[in-house]
Amino acid sequence: MAYRLQGPVLEGELVRLEPLEQRHAGELAQAVEEARDSYGFTWVPRAGEVAGYIEAQHRRAAEGRLAPYAQIARSTGRAVGVTAYWEPRTLPDTDELFAVEVGFTWLAASAQGTGVNAEAKLLLFQHAFEQWGVARVDLKTDARNARSRAAIAALGARFEGVLRKSGRSWVPGEDGGLRDTAVFSVIDSEWPRTRAALRERVARYPRPPR
Repeated sequence: MAYRLQGPVLEGELVRLEPLEQRHAGELAQAVEEARDSYGFTWVPRAGEVAGYIEAQHRRAAEGRLAPYAQIARSTGRAVGVTAYWEPRTLPDTDELFAVEVGFTWLAASAQGTGVNAEAKLLLFQHAFEQWGVARVDLKTDARNARSRAAIAALGARFEGVLRKSGRSWVPGEDGGLRDTAVFSVIDSEWPRTRAALRERVARYPRPPR
């Protein structure tokens, strides 16, 4: 049986996660043209590619395998990046969801280090564990991406190992090549501790004026 991902709006104090639509394209086109030095290991569209990027995400969503989001900074009301639920996994011969990945994430340079990423992950994890009842949330990155690996570990996810030549490389000049993938996870028994740590971390960032 096929499980179809459907992600609702998720509201935080620093970020609101809205299902990704073409109406976000203009603001995302500005976001992607800020400093791009943190995008070396992942594909992030240029301004002129954002509309096509959103269309591609919608095609994946139509297959039920992806629930893409725009990340809206509450301080400005503007879209500053994207993220998604991805690759739902169900128990054999059922539609009972037990695991999902959080991925397809990028943020404008100006939104990095503001608490937006931490709260977005808190919202995504919380919905997956507490509403969908999953046992596991995965996060993955290019094994060479030390910055991304450190950021994922800081969320409280546990490093599980490296899958060799397990997916497409997005590094410039490696077209058609395969990457080694670092795999992290949070499981249901760890979620209460991870949730408390993420809430404490998010609380350290200043709140936007209401």
